[in-house]
Amino acid sequence: MTRRRRARAILGIGATAVISLFALAYLGGLRINLTPSYPLGVWRIVPLDREVAVGDLVMICPPSTSAFTLARQRGYLRSGLCPGWMSPLIKTVAATRGQRVEIVGAVSVDDVPLASSELRAVDAEGRALTPFAGGVVPPGHIFLHSDFAGSYDSRYFGPIPAAGVLGLAHPVLTVRP
Repeated sequence: MTRRRRARAILGIGATAVISLFALAYLGGLRINLTPSYPLGVWRIVPLDREVAVGDLVMICPPSTSAFTLARQRGYLRSGLCPGWMSPLIKTVAATRGQRVEIVGAVSVDDVPLASSELRAVDAEGRALTPFAGGVVPPGHIFLHSDFAGSYDSRYFGPIPAAGVLGLAHPVLTVRP
């Protein structure tokens, strides 16, 4: 075997091993978060054996809506394996079915102010952000929030279907930026 063929074989085996490792990690529920809404790093999706509840930190596939198409075009979301080729979100559930969400400069859920929920008129690039109008969270939907001021969450896109929840999000190896 020539040196060149041996080098190609070693590179091929190495590439196959790396790809296999990533595939196993993905199938094992590991995901990488590269957004500042929550700590950067490796997260694990833990299956949920109950209904989603307020306070749960979840990993969820966003629905294929115009709001999320725009979010992806603006770079708020990365490409991923969720419907519409979007990446899952890591967010905290702030309200569930039947709870009333009011948005007037900040968010209140059932008349209780939500911490760190002030609205922004524009994103970091100066593009207008349209807030959710508020209202009652419909059955089968959840209202999501992140304490990160620049987070794209339900303050802007409103409640989304709980059916997209992949599971609870647990940090494995993370760092705060």
